[in-house]
Amino acid sequence: MEKVTKILVHLSKNNVAPQCARFVQSITGHFTETLDDEVEVKCSLENNRFILCDCEKGRGIPLKRATFCPFKYLSVAEAAAIPLDVQSRGVDVGVAILLQSANQKVLLTRRASSLRIFPNVWVPPGGHVELDERLLDAGLRELREETGLKLDPGDVSAQLLGLWESVFPPMLSRGMPQRHHVVTYMLLNTSLTHQQLQASLRPKPAEVSGCLWVDASLVKAIVSAVDGEEGSVTQLEGLAPTISVSEVSPEGGLSESILPLSVLCNRAPNSGEDVERVSTGTKYALELWLKNLEGQGTRC
Repeated sequence: MEKVTKILVHLSKNNVAPQCARFVQSITGHFTETLDDEVEVKCSLENNRFILCDCEKGRGIPLKRATFCPFKYLSVAEAAAIPLDVQSRGVDVGVAILLQSANQKVLLTRRASSLRIFPNVWVPPGGHVELDERLLDAGLRELREETGLKLDPGDVSAQLLGLWESVFPPMLSRGMPQRHHVVTYMLLNTSLTHQQLQASLRPKPAEVSGCLWVDASLVKAIVSAVDGEEGSVTQLEGLAPTISVSEVSPEGGLSESILPLSVLCNRAPNSGEDVERVSTGTKYALELWLKNLEGQGTRC
């Protein structure tokens, strides 16, 4: 048996034994009969394999890709032209943590400008799932490594919100795919307020350049800026034109700064350099978070 060196996505359909997903195949497309961009699946982490299976509607969790996902449009010739060392990577597994405070705010972090993948983009804390880790343990480890927040499994209540098929670059017009992940978005509820959590923040400057707590009203504006739909209307009515963020110094210190709200409502550009924005996958996760809040109603 081949030695497992990292967690990869495996796919099962119609009760067939799970097979390792190929780098060039669309994970979402594997489970849809059409060009739909969202489907329900079941997922499990077994023997260092992240297994996705088909299921009946209403019995799984959502898996989604961007409307402009490169693997939705990649031709056979283009797929064959991808370097073999890239094709051999398979589809990696990531976990991202939506940390919800007791007063219903969620933590976002801005990726450092020195990072090769999605620099200067706002995302929840997260990263790769390591061998022999549970999803929750991986999420808590990444939260601790990136932000300095040390939470134990007993300190939070955890819920899997959904899965996102992430590709970099995010669209073919910006280059051929170099990275392919399925990101698991986990919601962690804590009994601490965002002020209490903020006091314990110790971000890692090599990975994080800024921190921001967002509430439902701000999230609604962010998700209204739909990537790939330039004509969509961004809902900024009633919100202040600027927001307060915590900038991270090269030494890891925090200082308050002002950021135009419009920056968080930037859309993914079709070409050229990326811009500071909230990632498309994060917008999807925040939409799921809003639905979860609405479902809780006054019990929140």
